[in-house]
Amino acid sequence: MSSELLKAFNTLKEKQWVDLTHTFGANSPHFAAFKAAEIDTLFNHDDGFFAQSFQFAGQYGTHIDAPIHFVRDTRYLEELELKELVLPLVVIDQSKEAAEDNDFTLSVDDIFTFEKAHGKIEEGSFVALRTDWSKRWPDEKEFNNKDAAGNNHAPGWGLEALKFLFQERKIKAIGHETFDTDSSADYLKNGALHGEYYVLEQDTYQIELLTNLDKLPATGAIIFNIVPKPEKASGFPVRSFAILP
Repeated sequence: MSSELLKAFNTLKEKQWVDLTHTFGANSPHFAAFKAAEIDTLFNHDDGFFAQSFQFAGQYGTHIDAPIHFVRDTRYLEELELKELVLPLVVIDQSKEAAEDNDFTLSVDDIFTFEKAHGKIEEGSFVALRTDWSKRWPDEKEFNNKDAAGNNHAPGWGLEALKFLFQERKIKAIGHETFDTDSSADYLKNGALHGEYYVLEQDTYQIELLTNLDKLPATGAIIFNIVPKPEKASGFPVRSFAILP
């Protein structure tokens, strides 16, 4: 290992590392259309070794969505480049707003307000929306937050805000703490996840069900999204973490 690379490695090891990933299991919150995860023991130590079988949807727990998840003829998970998975991290904190209005939807004005305080969002960034929704984990009822009519109420990205970030700020990817990119209010209004489709149409990925965003600075950290490489996958549980400046 070169002295330059070793020095960089040692510098990173001295920094604070923050896990952004939920531990998940059979009883964890999950998208309503998916079955709960099934984790079975195949062999135990009495057999000589401990081995398990895991069955769950690719979009389970803290996970990565590849472009193919929503958009035909685009990239599968295995086609994402390693350097795409490690990016400068920007965290837009809207936790107070989401607590006051569970249907909070991020707007372009919210981005301008953020930039007045923290500077212009840099090209190539990973932008995470902090709502503190992850603090409801692992209570599925609290996470879904349904009303009497059975409609979910959860915060999310507005489509115009996403367009601004990708087209004007030229960001690389996004992440959030909820099941979906779009706020529940926008989904109920549109009958479709227009925001999620737009993001994946940009030939990039997103990370869903992030946690511990409240432990991160607004700017200056780096996010790592470490994921297995299954063949022809639309998504998979991910181990996301951040290194603080």
